[in-house]
Amino acid sequence: MSRFPSDPTSEGTATLDGEFDRSRSLEQLDGRRWRQPEPEATRLIREAHRRRVIPMRELAIEDLRLLIGQRIGLEFVIPVALERLRDDPLSAGDLYPGDLLTAVLRVLATFWKAQPALACQLREILADVTDRPTEIADAIEAFSTGR
Repeated sequence: MSRFPSDPTSEGTATLDGEFDRSRSLEQLDGRRWRQPEPEATRLIREAHRRRVIPMRELAIEDLRLLIGQRIGLEFVIPVALERLRDDPLSAGDLYPGDLLTAVLRVLATFWKAQPALACQLREILADVTDRPTEIADAIEAFSTGR
């Protein structure tokens, strides 16, 4: 059984261009209200649920990293993440410098094929990353080669 309710945006099925109201939450944007997590739910599940109701413009780097890592609402979360990465490609959540970039790079190739404008934005960001820490080098290579 899935840890999260079915999220059709997670596999690149929608074709948004990244233009949407950043004052709205992911829950408002995708129009689906998740039921409350069970009392025995893991911290990760509780945190993912909590982040779905935060306005997109208020999501912190760690919020974005977590949602992307769980493939939740990618058509909405990735454009916001790319905006943050344009300002600082090695933005850090709770793990290490560049952890947001690594999460973005690890999104399935099917998403990037369905979202070529967003993929182009990511390539532009990568072109500006001259310092490639070991933690993200493999992810950059995998994205660049389409793996």
